[in-house]
Amino acid sequence: MQSDFPTLFDLVRPARWTGGVIVASPHSGRDYPDWFLAESRLDLTTLRSSEDAFVDRLIAPAATHGAVMLTSRVPRALVDLNRAPDEIDPRAVEGSGTGRTSARVLSGLGVIPRVVAHGREIRPRPLPKAEAMRRIDALWRPYHAALAALMDEAHARFGRAILIDFHSMPHAALNHLPGEPPELVLGNRNGLSAGRNLSAQVAAATERAGFRIRQNSPFAGAHVLAAHGRPAERRHAVQIEIDRSLYMDEATITPHQGFATLAERLDGLIAALIGSAAGGSLSEMAAE
Repeated sequence: MQSDFPTLFDLVRPARWTGGVIVASPHSGRDYPDWFLAESRLDLTTLRSSEDAFVDRLIAPAATHGAVMLTSRVPRALVDLNRAPDEIDPRAVEGSGTGRTSARVLSGLGVIPRVVAHGREIRPRPLPKAEAMRRIDALWRPYHAALAALMDEAHARFGRAILIDFHSMPHAALNHLPGEPPELVLGNRNGLSAGRNLSAQVAAATERAGFRIRQNSPFAGAHVLAAHGRPAERRHAVQIEIDRSLYMDEATITPHQGFATLAERLDGLIAALIGSAAGGSLSEMAAE
């Protein structure tokens, strides 16, 4: 299977890594193998509705500011890197028994997704368990091994690791919120994946960059933050969700005229966060 993905993810190192910051995007993968398209009952555009489309492009300048970048090439509809390997929907994988279930998993959004956006089923029948495990081993585990190695390296070199995990969210997910919807939602699993002071510093920098923000609602973070954020060990992980309507047409999965403006705004935010880490202010906040 790995031969279908000659590149599972892109790892870009800066000329000089400063601050121990890692910028990542686990859901922007868009390399759909022919065999996956053949087994799906959905067309490519519908499958892509699960992507954090173009987030890797929006955050690409991070390496020029001194962060290491890790972005997946594997589509979320195939394997979800932001789920634990035992978060298995029994209706998606036959013979899966009783894995770790939750409302999210049972709705079809486990590590082997059963549905894409709006509950549209990907396959006409469940996957055999052996095939599901093969996909997890070949496509899921290498990404998390790479991310864990980067967190270890940052911690060894800088005494801390700071992961900024970028995602995008459907604008419709914000419709029920009171007042003007946020442009970005910051998550730290309600304080479990990043220290309180560091999280406050990230939120303050985001507001200074001119973004309307909300914290931990409706998205607080999932497996990536749970697995790699251990603030007591000075390993911090924060999630930034971007409203897709700011930069793309959600129906056609194409960038619109707002893309360049948002990219510039995010570039300024990322530069500020990395600069704070490199200069010491963000790193001091990490020492809790």
